[in-house]
Amino acid sequence: MNYTELVVFIVYLVGMLSIGVFFFNRARGKGGEKDYFLGSRQMGPWVSALSAGASDMSAWVLMGLPASIYAAGMGQTWIAVGLAIGYALSWILIAPRLRQFSIAANDSITLPQYLTNRFLSQSKALQIICAVIFLFAYTVYASASIKACGTLFNTVLGIDANMAMYIAAIIIIAYTFMGGFRAVCWTDFFQGLLMLGALMIAPIFALFLVNAGAASAAVTFPENYWNFMSSGQLDWGSWADILSGLGWGLGYLGMPHIIIRYMAIRSQKEVKKSAAIGISWNILILFFAVLVGSVGRLFLGNISDSSTVFIQMVRIIFPAFFSGILLSAILAAAMSTADSQLLASASAFAADVYKPVLRKEANESEMFWAGRFVVAIIALFAVGIASHPGSGTIMGLVGNAWGIFGAAFGPVILLSLFWKRLTFAGAVAGIVVGALVDVLWLAFMSGTGLYEIVPGFVAGFIAAIIVTLCGKKPGAEVEALFDKALALKD
Repeated sequence: MNYTELVVFIVYLVGMLSIGVFFFNRARGKGGEKDYFLGSRQMGPWVSALSAGASDMSAWVLMGLPASIYAAGMGQTWIAVGLAIGYALSWILIAPRLRQFSIAANDSITLPQYLTNRFLSQSKALQIICAVIFLFAYTVYASASIKACGTLFNTVLGIDANMAMYIAAIIIIAYTFMGGFRAVCWTDFFQGLLMLGALMIAPIFALFLVNAGAASAAVTFPENYWNFMSSGQLDWGSWADILSGLGWGLGYLGMPHIIIRYMAIRSQKEVKKSAAIGISWNILILFFAVLVGSVGRLFLGNISDSSTVFIQMVRIIFPAFFSGILLSAILAAAMSTADSQLLASASAFAADVYKPVLRKEANESEMFWAGRFVVAIIALFAVGIASHPGSGTIMGLVGNAWGIFGAAFGPVILLSLFWKRLTFAGAVAGIVVGALVDVLWLAFMSGTGLYEIVPGFVAGFIAAIIVTLCGKKPGAEVEALFDKALALKD
């Protein structure tokens, strides 16, 4: 065990808990559910942008994506390309309108609330369907972040991986319990800065050492490693990799814990500034993540566990104090995503199921504790998945959750903001069909090599349009709400 790195980790974790305590004391006795779940729509452009990015780029960007590049080569960079394009489109297309529409739709504070209020519906079917998908998918997604914490502590400190997962889960639960949305956003802001710094520094130093003659003598490369066509030619294997990689970008159009940041931005005029900051941060993060994988292959040679390429690179290059700081970026990435996912799950259950369906007379305090109970339950299930030997890789777990969110919500969010004709029934059909096709494709068609989000998104989009056109047009009030949202300036 390296005690210097351990001390740095402890200081970092105490700092994150301190942020939770600060916002807990600041918000005590005021603010209500809008403050706890959406920060009272008072988040500035820098915090909103880096929080959205950090809540997206979980530990897979430091461990999963570099591992894919390290092991399979440059054909995997299509994932980074797809993510960069999708993230930019999300900020440009979704962010400005979603903030306007969520305010016009009865000041909605959650994604299911917005989708219900957008159609002035009294039915709770959509909110319940959304909550079920949230609880299932976020449990899988959070397990990837918690698994990354276990791998980090096991590799660096020799701590039992399962024990490390429980410790990480307790820390994340604690500051999510205390501070709510503001605590999550501010911790994500600082963690986003740390992630970017670590990803920039490590490969640059490693590349300098490689150029100085420090490349591993044991390095070998798989066939077509440096070819962006993974099979070396334009056959179905390469096309499937390209389409799958670009398909990752579709997830941004419907990722609840990311797009809820758009709803929380302080004013409409600050959306553009947030977009510029967020898109720039995202491009830099993805570029350097790819660089970590490719440079790591040159610098380290052949290693048994490709998911530790960033960890090993940092520990070889830097002394313990600095390696501890840089490796804290993995904690930052894991925690910044897990806390956002847990809070989104809590808000979906408390605001969209518990109060409107189970306990209509529940006060805000009871709602908060119902949400906190869900946070704890999901975290425990996530630890159970992460610790299971057959749970798969970090990147695989993220891909499964990412696919169902993008396929279920992406088409409906997009249509709800740009198509006045969309109906409540069409939205329900799009969500259900998108999620169902995504899961069925994963179960029965994964052998095609095509990422399930692609057919799921297309199916959900088509289903929403067909069901809408087969039914009655929206009422005059719904169309008036659409026009009101477009006219809203702040």
